[in-house]
Amino acid sequence: MTKEAVILVLSCLGLAQSLFLTLYLLTLQKGNRRANRFLAFLLLGLTIRIGKSVLNVYLDLGPWQRNLGLSGILMVGPFLWMYGQALFDKKKDFGLRDYLHLVPFALFVLLCTVIPNSFGFWSFAFYVGVFVHLAVYVVAAVRQLILCRETANASVFSWFRNLTLGVVLIWAFYMGNLTGIIPYYIGGAIFFSLLIYVFSFLLLKHASFPTEKYANSSMDKATSQRHLTQLKTLLEMEEIYLDSRLSLKQTAERLGIAPRELSQAINENEQRNFSEFVNSYRIQKAKQLLVDAGYAQEKIATIAYDCGFGNVTSFNLAFKSATDHTPSQYRNRYAMT
Repeated sequence: MTKEAVILVLSCLGLAQSLFLTLYLLTLQKGNRRANRFLAFLLLGLTIRIGKSVLNVYLDLGPWQRNLGLSGILMVGPFLWMYGQALFDKKKDFGLRDYLHLVPFALFVLLCTVIPNSFGFWSFAFYVGVFVHLAVYVVAAVRQLILCRETANASVFSWFRNLTLGVVLIWAFYMGNLTGIIPYYIGGAIFFSLLIYVFSFLLLKHASFPTEKYANSSMDKATSQRHLTQLKTLLEMEEIYLDSRLSLKQTAERLGIAPRELSQAINENEQRNFSEFVNSYRIQKAKQLLVDAGYAQEKIATIAYDCGFGNVTSFNLAFKSATDHTPSQYRNRYAMT
């Protein structure tokens, strides 16, 4: 396979994956559907622009066709900004005023046959203008991040920050190519493919970023953190985790809040579910008992039950996952002599 063929395959893989994500987000029925749609159109705009780069290398595109590809960038900025709005302000109503940000894109598409794109002065001016347009919205997105860094959910904040960074890197690549700093034009498509697969990995690993499991919750970050602090105090002071029958509902009742609110507080602040969070306390207790001289003659099973685990198997799996040691190995290595 030739070098050109490899580059074409890599570029097309990224475009295909981006189209798949776009379709997936447009048809996703759960979570923050409005935010999902904005993200889908953001990806579509990038796909149009990168697709133009690929086609322009291997085909002889006309000026109007190049303009259609360039128009994708005029989608990216507004939808990046609106996506941030939808993530950080779930109660915001999007009206005509918001969608007017898409007017430059619509005009560019409608006038694609008359906008110059033949490497003259005006062609250069329009090209630069499109990327200046994106830069303005990137600045607006960064401003959103600055304003929301204290109140936004940590996972959502990180996701939007990484997405914005990806857009910035694509912008920087094309500006570098325009100024001659980066001579390899098709490299933008390859870089885009890499970013798309990174984003895909993050979407699959942390599905709560785009879909927002708690999209309809009215609980703010301060309340969420307060609930988590109350939970930690309860676990540390009363050691209720030693009860193997402890449930989310029982714990929430002790705190006087709804189970869903407690689950959200743990998920948003610790990126774990209730069982994983409670088990972390049980494992810490087990680590203490395993090295306690008073428990030196006790069986591992006894320690597992005393720490709140319902069975030895789940204890062994959880302990190994948390410490990279089995309980027996941990005891032999760290036990007091």
